[in-house]
Amino acid sequence: MAQEELMKDLQRRMDSAIEVLRKEFGGLRAGRASASLLEPVQVPAYGSSVPLNQVASVNVPEPRMITVQVWDRAVVKAVDKAIREAGLGLNPQTEGQTIRVPIPELNEERRRELTRVAAKYAEEARVAVRKVRQHGIEALRRLEKDGDISQDEQRKVQNDIQHLTDDHIKRIDQTLAQKDKEILQV
Repeated sequence: MAQEELMKDLQRRMDSAIEVLRKEFGGLRAGRASASLLEPVQVPAYGSSVPLNQVASVNVPEPRMITVQVWDRAVVKAVDKAIREAGLGLNPQTEGQTIRVPIPELNEERRRELTRVAAKYAEEARVAVRKVRQHGIEALRRLEKDGDISQDEQRKVQNDIQHLTDDHIKRIDQTLAQKDKEILQV
């Protein structure tokens, strides 16, 4: 019984590591406009740093343009500055309470840089999955030490955990290959 709960917990935690990776990949632009591109932008407003989507609505009217409709006129300059300083290589243009963010064509050097960033995100996800595996194996050893499971059961479940880990690492590698292909596509 405890092994099943342990496996479900490990599965859930490894799946969440892959979800985090997908969200991080959503923030990497591949030459096309995407509302998720501006998700990591934090705006200093109302006495603290808040996510962009809490002070404005983000739309994609055309493939190479993002529009940001700021709700409060007093925050427009802060939003413009936050987008510029987010390290995304974007140059917003303000028109009243609307900020237009043209998405420039990526050059070869920037594409290579983005693939390196994607590889770094993927490695962080692999490390997270391996940490989950390690916690699972430690929990198994405690169960065996306490006499809740036999040594044979512990080895079998440990093999299951390794297979689960290998499957998640493979999914991370596939996601990375897909993102690299998307980034390098001209």
